[in-house]
Amino acid sequence: MKRFNIKSLLFIITFLLASSAKLHSAGESTEPLKVDWSFKGVTGKFDRASLQRGFQVYKEVCSSCHSMQYLSYRNLGEPGGPEFSEQEVKAIAASVEITDGPDDQGEMFTRPGRPADKFKNPYPNVKASIAANGGAYPPDMSVLVKARPGGSNYIYSVLVGYEDPPAGVTLDDGVYYNKYMIGNKIKMSSPLSDDIVEYSDGTQATVDQMAKDVTTFLSWAAEPELEERHRTGVKVIIYLILLTTLVYLSMKKIWSRVDTEV
Repeated sequence: MKRFNIKSLLFIITFLLASSAKLHSAGESTEPLKVDWSFKGVTGKFDRASLQRGFQVYKEVCSSCHSMQYLSYRNLGEPGGPEFSEQEVKAIAASVEITDGPDDQGEMFTRPGRPADKFKNPYPNVKASIAANGGAYPPDMSVLVKARPGGSNYIYSVLVGYEDPPAGVTLDDGVYYNKYMIGNKIKMSSPLSDDIVEYSDGTQATVDQMAKDVTTFLSWAAEPELEERHRTGVKVIIYLILLTTLVYLSMKKIWSRVDTEV
């Protein structure tokens, strides 16, 4: 019985290794790139300039297909985020036409956006978005970083991972090769190209720079309370260190008297 179990175990291990190798050769995604994000770590903080540039990339490039339904324009001016000024937030919101109503006559109408409005959806409904993108649904970007394994590193890697397919790999019309995408095939064409936007702060808009900036913006959108949570975490750690020190000194004093009496 023992010999049978060992043989069975060896067979299973061999089968799993062979299956893993087969899957890898069939076009599994490459491990996402590792980026030293400023907002990672216990004391991590978002780079305000990068957040503002990232919003610009989203607005000028991504917003034509991807919604951010959980974000309001006023969030762009709140502490911990891009921190646009009040006037800048009003101007950003007013640059968008929002469908509202009905009015007194029961008709829908459009008006300039307000800070309290949610980010405008590029499509009236899901079916319209699928029809406009060749059957592919552009996911909402509000919490996309949290919804994808690998988080920020994965989003950044996909944005810079477009390349020509290797020999022997054929792609259908409207499908593109991306080495970081699971299966290596994606229906979204590469959204970024050098200088596709003109940064207001003069930063050179390379593909790498834009990918990092928009990923930073999306990371904030998914975790707007991240900096506050980090600050709370640091306070808790300091409190626990002080408490542990006081408990240790108290116990040491108590046990020293016990030793003396003995």
